[in-house]
Amino acid sequence: MAATRVHLVVSGRVQGVAYRAAAVAEARRLRLCGWVRNRFDGTVEAEAEGPREEVEAFVAWARRGPPGARVAEVTVSTAPPTGLANGFHVGTTG
Repeated sequence: MAATRVHLVVSGRVQGVAYRAAAVAEARRLRLCGWVRNRFDGTVEAEAEGPREEVEAFVAWARRGPPGARVAEVTVSTAPPTGLANGFHVGTTG
């Protein structure tokens, strides 16, 4: 199955609602690699890589987020896969 990679920027009420922890749990459930982090502007940023179908499922999840979130917008850009193989984790705020 072909791998794909996406970069997401999620806006709305997405900080202080366990968005990052829920994103890690969902990405690990889908067996994706990548990271998620808060940004200083109040958005959440993530990169996810894996089989296309699972990455698409992660993007669909990101548009909903965890129960306490109110996602206003998700900007998605694609990039060539890099072969990430270190699991999915929370990154440093940036």
